[in-house]
Amino acid sequence: MTHDLPLEDLHQYVGRNPRPADFDEYWRDALAELDGTQTNLSVTPAKFTVPNVACFDLTFTGVRGARLYARYLRPVNSAKSHPAVVMFHGYGGNSGDWFDKLPYVLAGFSVLALDVRGQGGASSEGTIAAGPTKMGQIVRGLEDRKENLFYRHVFLDAVQLARIAMDMPEVNPAKVYVTGRSQGGGLSIVCAALEPRVAKVAAVYPFLCDYQRVWELGAGGAAYGELYEYFRRRDPLHRRQDEVFERLGYIDVQNFASRVRAPLLMATGLSDEVCPPSTQFSAYNNVPGEKRVLIYPEFGHEDIYGLPDEIIQFFVEESVPTRGDN
Repeated sequence: MTHDLPLEDLHQYVGRNPRPADFDEYWRDALAELDGTQTNLSVTPAKFTVPNVACFDLTFTGVRGARLYARYLRPVNSAKSHPAVVMFHGYGGNSGDWFDKLPYVLAGFSVLALDVRGQGGASSEGTIAAGPTKMGQIVRGLEDRKENLFYRHVFLDAVQLARIAMDMPEVNPAKVYVTGRSQGGGLSIVCAALEPRVAKVAAVYPFLCDYQRVWELGAGGAAYGELYEYFRRRDPLHRRQDEVFERLGYIDVQNFASRVRAPLLMATGLSDEVCPPSTQFSAYNNVPGEKRVLIYPEFGHEDIYGLPDEIIQFFVEESVPTRGDN
């Protein structure tokens, strides 16, 4: 296990990174920019084909002109109004194979899986921002206007794809669910916070939570290493430390958690050295409504045995029973 807080303290921890005073205003203005963006949706048949499943390449225009790509699958013979799952991938990755979406389609869901802008998939990137991009994208835009933070745009892309799912004629807009691991877990929580119509959230070891805690723990692996490199190269005496962490507060998942109204299922491994458990709980403990966490003591930032079964069961349940944390 990581050298983090004891389990009983994890359930009480609510985060260290500051929340900017104008956080709500900032995201109100960001959503207004999204509302004014022409989606220019395109849906074309994909080369990948399997029986009973319709597969499409979906593209749309996000804020700042980025052209976003998502894989879109739906059952060929299904009810006219069925649920949908919107999926988000891990940091630097892509939407994955068509194959791993098929269980949801078999269960009667449409699936939309985003390629995050500027990472390992087919989406383009429209961010123009001053300052360094050493080793990663968390710090991109950190020295520019706060409206130019890279992850501001990514968070809005997640909301936009959820809205696209809700507008699909075959999808029941009251049954649109979001899920993802690591970066995808963080995006799932943010998406539900900014788009209150999202019906359920399954977030697996969410990334992008409580940056100051990450730095204090020294958890500077590949995922968060850019925070350390930023200080080493741009502010080695930490004269701007308070300013940096406050600016990062605009894109800190824990600061969105209080706005989540959908039932939340979170999964965390207590041996996670990439996203320390306390950072994940900083988001979880700030969610005010119905929630439960699945705790895997021997697992880290990796595939977790049995977890996909738990998530799909959570989504197919017509009602979400109240259960205590385990």
